[in-house]
Amino acid sequence: MTSEASGRFPVIVAARRTPIGTAGRGFAEHTVDALAAPVLAEVARLVAPAGVAVDDVVLGNCMGPGGDVARVAALRAGLGVDVPGVTVDRQCGSGLDAVLQAASRVKAGDARLVLAGGAESASTAPHRAWPDSGERYARAPFAPAGFPDPDMGPAADRLAAARGITRARQDAWAARSHALAASARDAGAFEAEIVAVDGVERDDRPRAGLDAVRLARFSPAFSSDADATVTAGNSCGFSDGAAAMAVTTERIARDLGLPALRIRASAVGAGDPALPGLGAAPAARAALARAGLDARDLGFVEITEAFAAQVLAVSDELGLDEALISGDGGAIALGHPWGASGAVLLVRLAARMAAGDDPRPGLAACSIGGGQGVAMIVERLA
Repeated sequence: MTSEASGRFPVIVAARRTPIGTAGRGFAEHTVDALAAPVLAEVARLVAPAGVAVDDVVLGNCMGPGGDVARVAALRAGLGVDVPGVTVDRQCGSGLDAVLQAASRVKAGDARLVLAGGAESASTAPHRAWPDSGERYARAPFAPAGFPDPDMGPAADRLAAARGITRARQDAWAARSHALAASARDAGAFEAEIVAVDGVERDDRPRAGLDAVRLARFSPAFSSDADATVTAGNSCGFSDGAAAMAVTTERIARDLGLPALRIRASAVGAGDPALPGLGAAPAARAALARAGLDARDLGFVEITEAFAAQVLAVSDELGLDEALISGDGGAIALGHPWGASGAVLLVRLAARMAAGDDPRPGLAACSIGGGQGVAMIVERLA
C-alpha cells in the first residue's frame, strides 16, 4: 500500500478502558456518564500534545437513562462547553459503531479529531414501563410484531442447536476465556490500557479456577429443554464499564508518536432476527471484502463473547483460526458492558497488536440483538 493511499484511512490512537466490573459490585453507584468521563479525560490528555481541538465525542450506549450520554460525559470529563457529543445505539454493537461513525467523519474530512467509544452501567440502568399498562420491560424490541424477537440467551440456545455446537465445546471455550483473562490480568497485561476509576483498577470477573469440570456443573440458564446447552458459566455477565479512543488523521497520529491502528475497512450487516448470534458474520465478511482480505490473512480477532455458542458459530461461519480469537480472554471472563463492548474489542486489539511483531491485520466484530452485526478491520500504522 502506498503512503498516499494509506493516508486516506482514519487512525485510532490512545485506546483506553475502565476496569470491567460485575453489575452491582465495584461500580454499583456509578452512572454511565461517570464511567465514561474518566476515560474520555485520559484520552484527551494523551492526544493534547497534538494541539488539535476535539471536534466531537461519539459514544455508544444502549441501556442508559436516555438523552445524550456523550455530551453529558464530555462535560463531566472537563473537555469544555464547546465540545459537542452524540450518542449511538446499535445495541451491544454501539461502541464499535461509534468508532465507525467517527472514522467516517475523519475520512470525509469533516473532522480531524473525534473521541469515540462506548459506556454502559448495568448497575444503574433505569427500569422502564409501557405507559398504557405500567408493565415493566428489560429492553426495547429488537424487531416488530410479526418477526422473531428472542432474548439473546434463548436465541443462543437455538443457535447452538442449529449449528451443532455442543455443551462440551461451549464449556471448553468458557474455560479458555477465564484462563486467558486471569493469566493476562495477573501478569499485568491489562494495566497500560486501564484507566482506574475511584480506586477500582482491575477487572474483577475472571476466575482462573473456573475450568471445564466446574463449568459442567452449571444447569442450562435459558431453557428447560433436555438438550439445552447455554448456561451462566458459558455466557457473559452483566457488567459496568467504558472504553474510548481518539480517531484522527494519519498525520496527527504520527505527530503524536503513539502506537496507532489504521482503520482499513468497516461494515454493518444483518440476517435472521431469530438467530442474532450470527450477525457478526455478514458484517465481518463484508469488511474483509472491502479490505481485500480473507479470514486467513488475519493475525488477531476480537469477537464479543456474549455466549460461547455465539462466538463459536461466527468462527465456524467465517472459517476463523480459533487460536487467534480473544487471545487474552473475552467477555465471558471479563464481562459484557453492552454499549461499551464493541469499543473494548478495539482497546484489546490495540494492546495485543502493539505487544508483538505480527504485522497482520486484526478484526473486531459484534453480533447484535435483532440479527445485526458490525465489524472493523484494523492494521498497525508502520
